[in-house]
Amino acid sequence: MAEQVSPSRQAAAAARPNLFQRWLERKREAAEGTDYLTSLPKRFVYVYLPVLLFLFILLFPFYWMGLTSIKPDTELIDLETHNPWWVVNPTLAHFNRLLFETDYPSWMWNTMLVAVSATFLSIVASVMAAYAIVRIRYSGSNWVGGLIFLAYLVPPSILFIPLAIIVFDYGLFDSPLALILTYPTILIPFSTWLLMGYFKSIPYELEECALIDGASRLQILVKIVLPLSIPGIISAGIFAFTLCWNEFIYALTFISSSENKTVPVAVLSELIDGDIYHWGALMAGALLGSVPVALVYSFFVEHYVSSMTGAVKE
Repeated sequence: MAEQVSPSRQAAAAARPNLFQRWLERKREAAEGTDYLTSLPKRFVYVYLPVLLFLFILLFPFYWMGLTSIKPDTELIDLETHNPWWVVNPTLAHFNRLLFETDYPSWMWNTMLVAVSATFLSIVASVMAAYAIVRIRYSGSNWVGGLIFLAYLVPPSILFIPLAIIVFDYGLFDSPLALILTYPTILIPFSTWLLMGYFKSIPYELEECALIDGASRLQILVKIVLPLSIPGIISAGIFAFTLCWNEFIYALTFISSSENKTVPVAVLSELIDGDIYHWGALMAGALLGSVPVALVYSFFVEHYVSSMTGAVKE
């Protein structure tokens, strides 16, 4: 007796070739969209050449800093005899002078202390401000968020004049505390705006369930929102840390003694004698000063990219 096949199975069997045919059509359409990259000359023009150009522009400053930092003074001065794009007799004399004949270790410590402390204060304030603007419903919250971001557009060269008066009045001049307390004025607005966009991507239903269960706003922020916002917080922290590390105007205005200076200011002010530029030590200091920022980006680059996509989602 022949086996009876149900009508549903017959319909499913008849649909399988159609589904497979649709899949093949989609693959064919996707392949047609990149046919212009199948040939090697076009792939080189549209893919390899732009990538190589981008890498050259990105990595050439680091190559030049590293090359200059290991060149002897004779090769740095006499460019007619020696090749400016290569080094014949590499030396570590510039690094030795920088690390053992100057206060560079103190400059590096001051920069790290200021950057970490100011970043921590800014992230704490930005998290609370962004959560209050996005999640606590009150009239004018959107205007508050917009005004906070507009504060970021004010140039620091204008803000440092009134801040200098406050720093002098409170006796904070020539101390790392002056930078730790003034840097958040330029870090909090952008960090708050970034976290606002990321908090909007978190479903509000999670907080409603927690409110029904009796959780307070602080418990919701600490136990629900913050664990889900780690990529956004890392992104804001990277931005704040990088800006603190490379900041120049405030560090130049509020710090005067050599032992309290940060790396960006000290490298330019302490390694130049009148019209004599110690290029080897200057490039060595710039190269060592860029290493911590590069390490931070290399460790958290995935979180940084994911948080940026989440922040601009709405």
